[in-house]
Amino acid sequence: MAIDAQALLARPPLVTHHTLTKRDTILYALGVGATALDFVYEDGLKALPTMAVVMAYPGFIWRNPELGADWTRILHGEQSTILHAPLPVEGELTGETRIEALYDKGADKGAIAIVARTISDASGTLLATSRAATFLRGDGGFATSPESGSSDGMVKLPATPDRAPDTIVTLPTAANQALLYRLSGDLNPLHIDPAVAQAGGFARPILHGLCSYGIVGRALLAALCANDPARMQRMDVRFSAPVYPGETIETSIWQLGDGRAAFSARVTERNLIVMSNGIMEFA
Repeated sequence: MAIDAQALLARPPLVTHHTLTKRDTILYALGVGATALDFVYEDGLKALPTMAVVMAYPGFIWRNPELGADWTRILHGEQSTILHAPLPVEGELTGETRIEALYDKGADKGAIAIVARTISDASGTLLATSRAATFLRGDGGFATSPESGSSDGMVKLPATPDRAPDTIVTLPTAANQALLYRLSGDLNPLHIDPAVAQAGGFARPILHGLCSYGIVGRALLAALCANDPARMQRMDVRFSAPVYPGETIETSIWQLGDGRAAFSARVTERNLIVMSNGIMEFA
């Protein structure tokens, strides 16, 4: 059965409330492999900028049968995080999640959903906007006109520069990385249950795309911002292939000037690009 695009787009924002604690902040940092005291010790604790993706997170919404999607075949396609203010390490947060757009690729090609979440603190200050392009691999064929299925819905990200990178940062992932990361709220069984992973077409559970995103975010923060979270302003990327827990992620970075840098990432064990068309803005 095809998803009901009009019903999904008409759904009211999903409002979530999150009492963020320092423990949450530390657990997220450990989930993306951080070990620097600034990010894992409550004395002088700082929040990693990519933690915005789990703040006031509504959970794996596509598992809700009311949405009508085949949740076992869903993958993260792109991620954009805009940081409007430095993230707190604790406090009361509110998230509002909306399905902004749906694009039909065809009955046998799936669909793209654009899902956005704004995160605000107790005073109403907008902290971050998280926007994801999600690939609904089993849910194409709902378009009622050629025009409604004519776009792929993906953000137009810049191509990777055709020159050697200015900086390369290599970071490992642990064999239990997905087990740690899921404790920050992303409980999609694809990342822990071998049967679900195999049903989705993978040999074994894969690492969360947003865990890989956080690991690459650490590389960018170190290389471009001297590990000062307040300097990161935006991080957009396309997920090209999944990472398996235990693999090594190598991030290539190109300085573009004016507080912008391009980046891509590959797993060294398979010599495979796993993130492409990345762009970061920083102060």
